[in-house]
Amino acid sequence: MRFSKFFLAVATCTGLAACGDSTGEQALLGGGAGALGAAVLSADPFVGAAVGAAGNVLFCKTQRNCY
Repeated sequence: MRFSKFFLAVATCTGLAACGDSTGEQALLGGGAGALGAAVLSADPFVGAAVGAAGNVLFCKTQRNCY
């Protein structure tokens, strides 16, 4: 149960993260949101940051309304 809550929170934070102008900014914003979500859930913030960064970069690169 804790595992699924973690990924739900990371997905939510990733969805709320804004797209940056470059891939580095996108990774930084997503990583920050993922780490914050993981910290709130008392999960590993490094894993949250990695998942958030990857998720935000993937989201921003595949959506037409992001740069």
